[in-house]
This record gives sequence, structure tokens and C-alpha cells, in this order.
Amino acid sequence: MSFDELLDQAGGLGRFQIFQLVLFCVTNILTYPHIVLENFTAATPDHRCWVQILDNDTVSGNVTGTLSQDALLRISIPLDSNLRPEKCRRFIHPQWQLLHLNETDTNTAEPDTEPCVDGWVYDRSYFPSTIITEWDLVCESQSLKSVDQTLFMTGSLLGSLIYSLLSDRFGRKVVYLWCLLQLGIVDTAAAFAPTFLIYCILRFWAGLSVATIMINSFCLMSEWTMSQRKSVGIVLILSSYSIGQMFLGGLAFAIRKWYTLHLAVSIPLLVLLLPSRKLVESFRWLIVRNQLEKGVKELRRVAHINGKKNAEETLTIEFVKSTIQKELDAVQVKPSIFQLFHAPKVIMRTCCLCFFRFSNAVTFYGLVLNLQHLGSNIFLFQVLFGAIMLTASFVSLWTLNYMGRRTNQIFFSFLAGVSILVNTFLPQEMQTLRVSLATLGVGSVSAAITGYVIHQTELLPTVFRSTLGGIISGFHRIGAIVAPLLMTFLGYSLHLPWIIYGVITLLSGLVILPLPETRNQPLANTIQDVENNHSDQKNMVLV
Repeated sequence: MSFDELLDQAGGLGRFQIFQLVLFCVTNILTYPHIVLENFTAATPDHRCWVQILDNDTVSGNVTGTLSQDALLRISIPLDSNLRPEKCRRFIHPQWQLLHLNETDTNTAEPDTEPCVDGWVYDRSYFPSTIITEWDLVCESQSLKSVDQTLFMTGSLLGSLIYSLLSDRFGRKVVYLWCLLQLGIVDTAAAFAPTFLIYCILRFWAGLSVATIMINSFCLMSEWTMSQRKSVGIVLILSSYSIGQMFLGGLAFAIRKWYTLHLAVSIPLLVLLLPSRKLVESFRWLIVRNQLEKGVKELRRVAHINGKKNAEETLTIEFVKSTIQKELDAVQVKPSIFQLFHAPKVIMRTCCLCFFRFSNAVTFYGLVLNLQHLGSNIFLFQVLFGAIMLTASFVSLWTLNYMGRRTNQIFFSFLAGVSILVNTFLPQEMQTLRVSLATLGVGSVSAAITGYVIHQTELLPTVFRSTLGGIISGFHRIGAIVAPLLMTFLGYSLHLPWIIYGVITLLSGLVILPLPETRNQPLANTIQDVENNHSDQKNMVLV
């Protein structure tokens, strides 16, 4: 408990910890919407081909002037299989005979059609403009819509790896500030992108920084918080993601233009750089990096902010050395990433957490795709989805105090898996029950992820926490990419994708079994703390 003892001397829960937590929550409320921004900025409105007789204001004539818009649409645009106007084809010539065609006449030859060579007309009642209408990403170009989100997630995957390595090398604070600056500038610039290619490049660049902002906020918060208070802080940060989703739903309802919405969630990040400069580098990281004097200086600074008197007299270098002598002895040799290859327990824990994170991401995003088909009001759904996640986070916090980390994740993973599998075989007519089970599945996955985040923070050694956290976060990004790809299996079976979602969620609960329980246990600061921990077996019975 040596590091916790030093934190207690500096104020384990004082003004600094409260300021830090509030700042991280506000920042995450504005950061998380960048991940799901395309729900609104890339929304595809109803559309049809532009036709001269309907949409050219200079066209006039006695015949067209006496016809209604519906009649003109009937002779200009063919109907699809659902008897609705085609979105991607038009008649080569107006089909006047359709105005008098007997609906029972089946011998009429099919008129010739052509693609929308003159562009499209969009329904702008919900969205005056999106990137879809900006660059006509419909019909033959509709596949380009997924390019944006794929590039963003790919950038997030690479960023979680690259910047996490830099965080362990140069510090949590400096990389956090850089990523915050990068995200604010790049996504602000994306609002002024002249072409879709430049927009995609900027979104890829923005994706590089999102994961690191979240990872480093967890690291800084947990490393400046005592073990007994850490769970509350982590759950509050996770809750800020849910609030961010609800915030985006309300903001998008008020701001319908895509570029204005981009600016509304990007410019405030630049403003938050000012208070973020008052953050303090993790003293745990400084000490395990053999920067004892600087670590003591930061510890005194926090003690001063928390109103601890005589901090310079009590928190001396000699006192710190005597309190954490074991940790200092363990880090005399500069930590190297290659040490991980000789740490079987660390590797085993990381592999289990990687699979858990991957499978939960697959299930989470799979359910998101399903829930989006529940209704057309995507603004309301965005708020509802955030509320479900928010409730699940606090339910998980309550259960963590009674179940422990392992049992929490196992229970909610099994509950989510069973909900998905049962929902898979319910008839479509039982819509209310299907919606309820889908909601239960999303909430259970969110609750399991809450327990996982706390468990991961307590399982991984401080010296490589950002690096390993970035690797694990990378598997989360891979899962997010895999989830929609599984929907291609619908061509083979309507149930197969959902069976995969359910089974992989059940397996994610099983993979937690080999991991030790970490409730009320001190953080592991070095690889040796993990490898020499002989209390794993004892901890497992505390669940």
C-alpha cells in the first residue's frame, strides 16, 4: 500500500482529484460524440433523381402547369418493388401514358430507364445538409459512406497503439494534451473540407487521438486516486461517455447542418486546453521511470492544491524513498518493452483482456446496428441509448461492491449472451419483447465493460499500463470493424449473425475465469509485482 500511503499524505480525495475528475468528464462528454458523429453528419436522407420537368424552375408549359407534383413524379420516376419512387433511376422520357394506365393492365412494356445522370434531389426536412448530400454519396457511390467510419476506426486503432507507447515513454499528460489539441484542430478543419477525400483524411487523423484521450484520462485518474475511491472515479468517467451520447442527440436535434455540428463538438475541445494545462503528471509513472525528484515535486504540488500544510517538510525525498523502497529497487533498471516477453502472467492477463474487449465490442456494435432499426427518430434513439448505458454503469458500480470484478463481468456477459440468443429466435410479431431484450443486451454489455475497465486498471502494471491498454483498446477497435461485417452472413441465414453475437458474448464471460480478483488490492506498479504475486489463488476466492 506504499503508493496509497503517499497519496493519503498528499490528499487522497481533495480539490485536485475533484478538479481532475470533473475536467476529464467534461472533456469526454465532448470527445465521445466524435466516434458516433456520422449517425447525424452522414445520415442518408430520402432522395430521387433530378428530372427537368419536376425540378427545373425555368420549365413552363400548359400541360405541366395543370399537373400536380405527384403526377409529375409518376411519369418521371419508376416505382420500386415496394411501390415507392426509385432512388437511383429515372425514365429516359416522361411516361405520359402512366397517368391513364389501368392498374390491372399487366401487358404494358417496361419503359426504358437510366441512372441519375443529372444528380439527385434530397428530402431536407430532417437534415438540411450532410456529407451525403454534400458529395452525393448515394446509389453507385453509397459504399463510400462506410469509408469514412472505417478510416476513423482504423485511425483509432493505430492511435491507441502509437500514442500509448509514447505515453509510457514521454508521460501521460503531454500526450493527452497533444491528442486533445490534435482532435480539436483536425475535426474543426474537417468542417471546411473541400472534397470527400480530404474529409476522410482528416477524419482518419482525428481517429488517431480519440482512443488516447480516453485511455490517458483513465490512467491519470486512477494513478492519482487511492484504491478505495478508484471504482467511483472510473464509473463516473464511463458515465460521461453515456452523457456524451445523449448530449450529441440533443445537439444534433438543434443543429441540423453537418459542418455546424462538427464545429460545435470540436471548437470547445480547444477551449478545454486551458484548464487541462493544470493537470499534473502521474507521480507513479515518474517514480517507476526513475524520476524520483520530479515525482516528489508533483506530489508536493498536489498536496498544496489539496490544502495539506507543511507538505514540503513531510513529503521529503527521504520519506518517499523509505515508503516505496521496494518499488524503487524494482525500477533501478529502466523498463523495456522486451521485458514483457519474459512475463507470462502479464501476457496471460493481456490476452484474456484482449479477447474480452474484442468480443464485447463485436456484440456492442452489433446491437447498435439492430437498435437503429427500432424507429426513424434517430435523435430520440441516440438519447435513449445513452440513458441505457448511463444506467448500466451505475448498476455495475453497485454490483462491483458486492460481486467483485470477475463475477461482475461474468454475470453481465452471460446475461447479455442469453438475451441475444433468446431474442434471435423470437418471432417478429413480438416486437415489444424483442425491443426489451435488445435493450437488456445493450445494458448488460455496458455493465460488463464497466467492470472490465476497472479490472484492467488493477491487473496491468503501472509501468506498461498505457502500452498494454493501447493494445487491448486496439482489439476493441478491431471488434468494432468486425461487427458490421458479420451482417453479411444474413445472406446465408437470418439468425447466424445474432447467434455469433450471443455465443461470443458467452465466451467472453468464460475467459475472465483465469484472472485474479483485484477488489481492494493495491495496484501493480512493475512487472515483478505481477509475476511475484503469490496471492492470486487467494484472491480468487474473494469473489
